[in-house]
Amino acid sequence: MDRVGVVVIGAGQAGLALGYYLRRRGEDFVMLEGNERVGDCWRKRYDSLRLFSLPRYASLPGLRIRTSDCPTRDEMADYLERYAVHHELPVRTGVRVTRLSRDGDGFLVETNAGDWRADQVVVAAGMHSTPRWPSFAGELDPSIRQLHSMEYRNPAQLADGTVLIVGAANSGTDVALEAVKTHRTLLAGRHPGQVPVDIDSTIGHVFTPVVMFLFKYVLTRRTPMGRKAIANAIKNGLPLTRNKLDHLDAAGIQRLPRIESIRDGRPVTADGDVLDDVATVVWCTGSDPDHSWIDLPAFGDDGRPRHERGVAADVPGLSFLGLDFQYAIASASIQGVDRDARFLVKHLAQHAARLGRRSADRTIPVDRR
Repeated sequence: MDRVGVVVIGAGQAGLALGYYLRRRGEDFVMLEGNERVGDCWRKRYDSLRLFSLPRYASLPGLRIRTSDCPTRDEMADYLERYAVHHELPVRTGVRVTRLSRDGDGFLVETNAGDWRADQVVVAAGMHSTPRWPSFAGELDPSIRQLHSMEYRNPAQLADGTVLIVGAANSGTDVALEAVKTHRTLLAGRHPGQVPVDIDSTIGHVFTPVVMFLFKYVLTRRTPMGRKAIANAIKNGLPLTRNKLDHLDAAGIQRLPRIESIRDGRPVTADGDVLDDVATVVWCTGSDPDHSWIDLPAFGDDGRPRHERGVAADVPGLSFLGLDFQYAIASASIQGVDRDARFLVKHLAQHAARLGRRSADRTIPVDRR
């Protein structure tokens, strides 16, 4: 059984950012990635997905992404794979963690490819791994094809006839704007608001640095404004970023109220209208974390980690990275995860020093690109 100072579970953008700083400090660590390739977390998303961020904000520390515009799904996936190779990060792919538990003052990490003992563990995986389905989804008539946005890839999966997209946030409007090119398309859900400018325009490019500054440094858990913004985002979701209501209307998408029930196998809106002619339902209703493999008292009654800036509240040596709103509105973005990673590396060094295993007096190099 191997022993290592730090096990990082997950080699998506969060884990890779952390790995970059751990490598620069010369730490003893390994990264375990359940997918067969680094970047597969992006390759499993829908084909037409395109990020909202320009290269400056879509790049991890130490290597700029090779694109002049907002990267596509595949560009992002390939970039993460190249990033791991470029920085010689110790990533073990195809290694799925099946259980994480205590082992003395450290941890036992059990996997499908052998077990590891670690002084510290950072969980940077499982944050959006379980599709969230409405409780009544199983009541739909079996003749109606239904899939979750996490399963959706392209319109070839849609049955002939009317398509109902449930959930009107960024993913839902992306799928609707694609589906309407070949199908009559209905979009049901509350409008979450929208960014007031076209982010792909010149004005949008000027506007982006201001927004990123606010999301990263102002709207944090330390400021009253930030706490209010985070609470609102948790309750209502983030606003539409690229897509606008005008885009939906111009494309011929019919917007409906929320779907609240099923009657005789057919979706029913909040206004009581029964949708009789729907052939496919795409549930763009979000996702939940899956931390069922963590056998530690690290979670609250809501099933989410109890933490302070990613440091587990009740399990010394355990941390999380990549949580939604971990510290700021920007925490789920690549730029936000960079700062959260630097914070955790400092904490890891301090905890290791308390264990008598490393000096904590090193400074963490900050990339100045």
